[in-house]
Amino acid sequence: MICTQCGTQNPDNGAYCVGCGQALQAPPPQQYAPPQQYAPPPQYGAPTAPVDDEAKDAADNKLMGILSYLGILWLVPLFAAKDSKFARFHANQGLVLFIVEVAYGIANAILSSILIAISWRLAFVGTILNLVYLAFFVLWIIGIMNAAKGEKKELPLIGKFKILK
Repeated sequence: MICTQCGTQNPDNGAYCVGCGQALQAPPPQQYAPPQQYAPPPQYGAPTAPVDDEAKDAADNKLMGILSYLGILWLVPLFAAKDSKFARFHANQGLVLFIVEVAYGIANAILSSILIAISWRLAFVGTILNLVYLAFFVLWIIGIMNAAKGEKKELPLIGKFKILK
């Protein structure tokens, strides 16, 4: 024990300080702390946390989501992964993109033919209209990246349309 008056080290069982004679105060009694409970580590293969069904569905069907954006291949996830909400979401996005591309292609072909029939000098307008296909390419890349990351994000501009339930 250390004397609070003079700071001298004293024997633990002493009642008075050997340096100054001051009465020593006994330290407060130690509180009993029960030992920490030992928790065994989880067994291998045993689930440690609840499995998120959407995350598992996305992880299992990423390839189906990617295939959804490759033209007519949106049909593959529609029939191969019928019960997957992730694959169905991306199949719908791919279908909408496919329909918009085909409709634009038909409208562009008709308009370009009409412009060329009017005058061959108007053919450059058809070339300018073909630049819209770059926007379709960008949407295609965005959709593939979302599917590869396991995300269910709608495509810009056309993603709000729901054809498949």
